[in-house]
Amino acid sequence: MAAESPAMRRVQVAEHPRLLKLKEMFNSKFGSIPKFYVRAPGRVNIIGEHIDYCGYSVLPMAIEQDVLIAVEPVKTYTLQLANTNPLYPDFSTSANNIQIDKTKPLWHNYFLCGLKGIQEHFGLSNLTGMNCLVDGNIPPSSGLSSSSALVCCAGLVTLTVLGRNLSKAKLIEFSPLRATDVKLPSGAVFVIANSCVEMNKAATSQFNIRVMECRLAAKLLAKYKNLQWDNVLRLDEVQAKLGISLEEMLLVTEDALHPEPYNPEEICRCLGISLEELRTQILSPNTQDVLIFKLYQRAKHVYSEAARVLQFKKICEEAPENMVQLLGELMNQSHMSCRDMYECSCPELDQLVDICRKLGAQGSRLTGAGWGGCAVSIVPADKLPGFLANVHKAYYQRSDGSLAPEKQSLFATKPGGGALVFLEA
Repeated sequence: MAAESPAMRRVQVAEHPRLLKLKEMFNSKFGSIPKFYVRAPGRVNIIGEHIDYCGYSVLPMAIEQDVLIAVEPVKTYTLQLANTNPLYPDFSTSANNIQIDKTKPLWHNYFLCGLKGIQEHFGLSNLTGMNCLVDGNIPPSSGLSSSSALVCCAGLVTLTVLGRNLSKAKLIEFSPLRATDVKLPSGAVFVIANSCVEMNKAATSQFNIRVMECRLAAKLLAKYKNLQWDNVLRLDEVQAKLGISLEEMLLVTEDALHPEPYNPEEICRCLGISLEELRTQILSPNTQDVLIFKLYQRAKHVYSEAARVLQFKKICEEAPENMVQLLGELMNQSHMSCRDMYECSCPELDQLVDICRKLGAQGSRLTGAGWGGCAVSIVPADKLPGFLANVHKAYYQRSDGSLAPEKQSLFATKPGGGALVFLEA
């Protein structure tokens, strides 16, 4: 398969205020002019939460908010990173000795991951140095993939500096994904609202426990149906082996699992293994001390959410007159399942979702990992101005002043473009 270049566009920088400001800041910082600019968008997951690692499809949308990097290759072997946000300190290292401290989620490590990924993919030992100034307007720690956008941007920066391409075949091998376009309704907009609660992904064990609960549920379901359960890792594998629908998998879940939490001893009895085998062969190091596992609830969420994604896609394809209402109902069901079955919401998100629904959203749900971050709502286009004003007043303008202004984020968005390289015309 022929290689494909990343999309490149020549622009008049002076006609783009953000690019022009970035160019001026770059010149002030490094005493030179960028050779090119790279952008990668954030994304919002419209529906399909916590099911990708169980093998099921999700429905993300690229948003207009993005990460933008101004770049100048240099003849030295020094990589210099700076950020327009003063909260993120400058960083400098040798381009040929990239070390990533995995214990610290520092901002520059995400750039280094993108660079190192390209370096290792092509088996390169010597990289040229470069000066980079990063600018982002995606709210951090909000479930809008600001970290992923920075990694993608850094990878595209590295590809462009090296004059290399990634073929589609390599991209698929890199990350085995299939993508299908879904036409979203024209009479509605998606509104993103930040709850102003940040979940520190590195510090919480909740996500790791959910992943393990899904794995254990898959094994118990497989054992119940007399399948070879020991190699089963994901809930979609059980459905595939049985050859039945998601709706039928929900019925199997009702028969095979009970709503009461499982303790490790009961899981061992169900699988016919010892506690030592459970701990050393199935549980991950960070879940070996967990005392209860909610297998029924997690499986119910995954199979029902996977079905909602397919229903959402079908409605978009068929475009009935009440399309926005139907999509909104699916989003509402998704939030209830995330809140009650997967338990990945938080009181602030629940309140924000409730406010959005009461003030005109046809549907509203948490998006991203949860435990904080953002809600996404589907709002009829003609109701948008009043909706934004009323949500801002009801959620953000609290009398107790508890929300930090810089964390407030409420905006309408439409599907954004993909990653791009800008060259100055």
